[in-house]
Amino acid sequence: MHLTKPLREFIAANADWLTVFQLPTYAPDLNPQEGIWSLVKRDIGNLAAVDLSQITRAVKRKLKMIQYRLHLIDGCLTGTGMTLDD
Repeated sequence: MHLTKPLREFIAANADWLTVFQLPTYAPDLNPQEGIWSLVKRDIGNLAAVDLSQITRAVKRKLKMIQYRLHLIDGCLTGTGMTLDD
């Protein structure tokens, strides 16, 4: 969408007040939080929630569980090539 001709024309026509920053393309393999969200989605993927609060509780519960299992966090970091230095 950001590369469409009408949007480029809009940006050019409004350059006096509009500043556009080109961000890098989506790279989930370089973002360790994508691994965390993958773990969360895997756990609640089949949840038949009756309301948003039930989904919220399930996500918070899974994130809390991940918080205390450092090997999961380390695995998500390893997938990106990053490490935590003490």
